[in-house]
Amino acid sequence: MSKFRKKKKGMPAVNTAALPDIVFMLLFFFMVTTTMRETSLQVENPRLPSASEVKKLEHKSLVSTIYVGKAKEAKYGTSYNRIQLNDKISTADEVPAFIINARTKVSEAEIPFMTTSIKADKESSVGTIIDIRLKLRDVNALKISYSASAKSGE
Repeated sequence: MSKFRKKKKGMPAVNTAALPDIVFMLLFFFMVTTTMRETSLQVENPRLPSASEVKKLEHKSLVSTIYVGKAKEAKYGTSYNRIQLNDKISTADEVPAFIINARTKVSEAEIPFMTTSIKADKESSVGTIIDIRLKLRDVNALKISYSASAKSGE
């Protein structure tokens, strides 16, 4: 008999040398692909009206959002008819300049596909929304989307 016997070993340990590389690669991927919120809300988070037919918007890069609701700061008043364009409280008269500015950021071929999304609180006045629509019509921004939440319980 030989004195040297092969000892049975279990499974070899998992090599973790590449683990830091994988972690940093994932970290870099998520840092590059994550988008930050472009605007901070100056109006309270709108309580959207409910709707039975809800459809998601395509091409979010071509969507300009107008928020209508109650201002967070008391200096703008307490009514639900405050309009937010980008990061500031505005009036309906400033809507055409907002749309024209948004059009300058996209190519000429994509302008017909641009959509204006109105996120209005359900307590907002219809008159304010009509004023916005009239101003949008003046600059030929006829593709309008009204944001709503899906009706629950059906």
